[in-house]
Amino acid sequence: MDTEPKSKAQSHIEEIMKQVEPGSERYQALDSAKRFKSSWVELGERLAKVRNRGLYRDWGYGDFDDYCSREIRLRKATTDKLLLAYHFMEKSEPQLLARKQDLHPLPDFRSIDLLRQAREEKNFSEQDYGELRKAIIEEERSHPTVLKRFKEAAAANDPAPEDPALHYRACLQAARRLEIALRSVGDLPAEHAAQLPVLAEWLEERLEQVQKAAPVED
Repeated sequence: MDTEPKSKAQSHIEEIMKQVEPGSERYQALDSAKRFKSSWVELGERLAKVRNRGLYRDWGYGDFDDYCSREIRLRKATTDKLLLAYHFMEKSEPQLLARKQDLHPLPDFRSIDLLRQAREEKNFSEQDYGELRKAIIEEERSHPTVLKRFKEAAAANDPAPEDPALHYRACLQAARRLEIALRSVGDLPAEHAAQLPVLAEWLEERLEQVQKAAPVED
């Protein structure tokens, strides 16, 4: 017998389920939401269908985020992360989706989203990506542990900060090129033409300040 107390969200969802036709798309989405923690992949699949088909409109909601917030009690940030994690598994880990019934417990959707970020946004090396994937899927590490490893690898992969002098120099060169190019525009308003030399002068001053402030290498 399940003695775990129900959350307010679960009670809310169950009340709506009593008013919805069993087996319908809406009922199944609610049922998946009620079992969110143990079945987030299933919920991700159903929410993707609800959003893509616009089913929420048939259920009286003006937009998808309103439906998620009011009916299945998911914040927009959670919904976005859940769907991104699901679509990543659909695209990059289809074999895991095929085995979702055998994965107990399922990898945390937040950890899967970190795996997505490692591949799509952070450009992890194959080795770093493989180690993160192993920690999530094979070793079943907790989300805090995975997050710590992700941050460490991301920090190691981040490029060195750009020399600000290079940035100001590039901007100054661009401003001067633009100033020269605009000389051929006969109907350029005088007030606009006067702004470029002022901008170029400011960039030149900033470049000198940055160069003076830069530490001198031994």
